[in-house]
Amino acid sequence: MAVRRRVPKVRDLAPLIRFKRPQFDATRRRLDAALTIEDLRRLAKRRTPRAAFDYTDGAAEDELSLGRARQAFRDIEFHPTILRDVSCVATGWDVLGRPVALPFAIAPTGFTRLMHTEGEIAGAAAAAAAGIPFSLSTLGTTAVEDLVAAVPQGRKWFQLYMWRDRERSMALVQRAADAGFDTLLVTVDVPVAGARFRDVRNGMSIPPALTLRTVLDALPRARWWFDLFTTEPLSFASLDRWSGTVGEYLNTMFDPTVTFDDLSWIKDRWPGRLVVKGIQTIEDARAVVDRGVDGIVLSNHGGRQLDRAPVPFHLLPAVARDLGEHTEILLDTGIMSGADIVAAVALGARCTLVGRAYLYGLMAGGEAGVRRAIEILQTGVVRTMALLGVSSLEELSPQHVTQLQRFGPRA
Repeated sequence: MAVRRRVPKVRDLAPLIRFKRPQFDATRRRLDAALTIEDLRRLAKRRTPRAAFDYTDGAAEDELSLGRARQAFRDIEFHPTILRDVSCVATGWDVLGRPVALPFAIAPTGFTRLMHTEGEIAGAAAAAAAGIPFSLSTLGTTAVEDLVAAVPQGRKWFQLYMWRDRERSMALVQRAADAGFDTLLVTVDVPVAGARFRDVRNGMSIPPALTLRTVLDALPRARWWFDLFTTEPLSFASLDRWSGTVGEYLNTMFDPTVTFDDLSWIKDRWPGRLVVKGIQTIEDARAVVDRGVDGIVLSNHGGRQLDRAPVPFHLLPAVARDLGEHTEILLDTGIMSGADIVAAVALGARCTLVGRAYLYGLMAGGEAGVRRAIEILQTGVVRTMALLGVSSLEELSPQHVTQLQRFGPRA
């Protein structure tokens, strides 16, 4: 039978075609097109010089710990339930004594203004707008007082590296307390700096060292260099200026003599919640909980310290079974999607920390990029919960997730 054809009329085409309004803001257009954190990572790599990008993207030695952590989240199987009312999905609850809108926080990251000139202020502003905590690192490039002045709203946590000069460390902690930070993250997995070979090969230093290679790398990234040279010089806002490599600085700062006994000393001097970050065995988790901390972060420092360290997500179920009723468990390393966050909560985490995911957004587009990263994660959390058939975080349980085994100890 022959198909009858006719000349289409405009009124017939109108309901079938909708022209998209053009977006003239190039940054906004790029961010809107990013659907995953990996998309933001690709944007960040194009817009950021190699040394700064690799500092964020890289890990220690062969980078096996980071690869395994990300693989661990891929190696899960979800078990959805059906015929549940998920018309309204609630993604908030209390974390460390105060409400959060989503079960993740911005992790503490160093040298953040090196990634993008807006630095920690962009991260804190985006976190406050989303109703999640922002963590400022000891190695941050914005002072505690300046961060609060720029972003007075929102929860703020402070991350502490214990220096060899203990009183100087606690003076910094007091500044954070005076500025209204409510939680202290004491990082305990850095007796010395990890071997981050990308940084060594790139000659990563503060300020960045100009070589022929860095100049050639800068040519297609002129905006980054313009921002660097026309804003406040990079420095450790909480420390003195330093002209050597990052690794050299860290090794002069970290105190390798810190022990469990120092936790009580720190706790006596901190008025808020105390969380120990860098737990990698269940025995150490028990030891710090017995000393009265308010929470622990299962973390291998994003794979940036000891390569081949335990995968925090693998450790989570056992720690949650043993200590979940006695402390709040946080988790980081390897998180790249909202589904990763939901899986962690189902297996016992109260909150997760995202570092690289937020920095990819920052490098891709400043504060707007961080907001986009949070939006991508939030959308993933809501969608995954709805598809699992749960309408609140409290309904998530280990029955929703199976960790599939790829690596395991030989008998």
